[in-house]
Amino acid sequence: MAEHAETIDRPALDEVVRFTSDLIRVDTTNRGGGDCRERPAAEYVATRLAEAGIEPTLLERSPGRTNVVARIEGTDPGAAGLLVHGHLDVVPADPAEWSVHPFSGEVRDGEVWGRGAIDMKNMDAMVLAVVRRWARAGIRPRRDIVLAFTADEEASAVDGAGFLADHHPELFDGCTEGVSESGAFTFHADGGLRLYPIAAGERGTAWLKLTARGRAGHGSKVNRANAVSRLAGAVSRIGEHRWPVRIAPTVRAALLELATLHGIEADLDAPDFDVDALLNKLGPAAALVAPTVRNSANPTMLEAGYKVNVIPGDAVGYVDGRVVPGGEAEFRTTLDQLTGPDVSWDYHHGEVALQAPVDGATYGEMRAAVERFDPEGHVVPYCMSGGTDAKQFSRLGITGYGFSPLKLPEGFDYQALFHGVDERVPVEALHFGVRVLDHFLIHSAG
Repeated sequence: MAEHAETIDRPALDEVVRFTSDLIRVDTTNRGGGDCRERPAAEYVATRLAEAGIEPTLLERSPGRTNVVARIEGTDPGAAGLLVHGHLDVVPADPAEWSVHPFSGEVRDGEVWGRGAIDMKNMDAMVLAVVRRWARAGIRPRRDIVLAFTADEEASAVDGAGFLADHHPELFDGCTEGVSESGAFTFHADGGLRLYPIAAGERGTAWLKLTARGRAGHGSKVNRANAVSRLAGAVSRIGEHRWPVRIAPTVRAALLELATLHGIEADLDAPDFDVDALLNKLGPAAALVAPTVRNSANPTMLEAGYKVNVIPGDAVGYVDGRVVPGGEAEFRTTLDQLTGPDVSWDYHHGEVALQAPVDGATYGEMRAAVERFDPEGHVVPYCMSGGTDAKQFSRLGITGYGFSPLKLPEGFDYQALFHGVDERVPVEALHFGVRVLDHFLIHSAG
């Protein structure tokens, strides 16, 4: 391990920290509805690639919503290509809530602070540091590596990965698999277990718009066709619904591996199998699986009326639904039942659920890369509760994994920092990520 680690030159370790900080300082806040401008960050990325002799292509669907794509040719023309993608936009951050300014990129106490430090300018920086190291050392990977730095992931991806997949599929010719955010981070479980969950699935996205229609009227009169009441009833039923267990193959693999690591016997095929009882035995590690054993639907927004003494003729609500692989039909049927005859619903935005094999070569190569640099760590598969740009790239037949390696200290709440206050990433975690990502990308066979 030490011998290989020495092949990561000092410039790469310094660059990953500098690039993370620099990208954070570029405010690419995505407020939704097209209110974002990723172009300055895209130009920064394109410049860093061009400096390494890698030709970037900049593409926009809307002005300022810029994506960067580049291809590094591998040594084996017969090997399938690998897509490595990361988004450039971030969610909003209120400076008044933070210990440091969220767009300062400050390096303090061995950590890089700011919005995007975890989600996901750190990964963008790691990719840049790795490919620039290859250019300095004259290294070529075995398989083609296609790099994509995307806009609009934090909204609908219509200006980002969706635009690229629908209008520029030729840029991804030959790619069969892809890696991106939210995987291979250290998760500290009970008993000193150090886990590295690699995402091999995602729940589907089902953002819903509910519309209740009724009879408009005076607020002082009895009205049995009150749209607000009808909407409130539907929203209450959705929020209180207990969804049945639906264990997808990736989640099944995660439960079995976690149970084994915790010394727990688990027969998932037993007639009396109780997933909640098993999760209770897994301690902190249950958090990796609990959100993905069921569909979910959470009401998030309500819109109705314009004056307190006027009953409006319609009312609108929004629901964030997430669907486990294979749970789409059940989700639709259940929503029909919960909304009832007086409330209609439709997809405000929808994307498919994803699954990726955990017994194939690429997953094995990711596992080997992590365990090479942390031999006492245990790689496990998991399914993301949310979604990534992998959904859009799946339209091109690209199987997606979450693989953004970070070795994190105990007590560092990685998952809470996604879209959270005081987002930051340890410098040593970035160094670990560069080493692991470098090893995986060079040795991935395709």
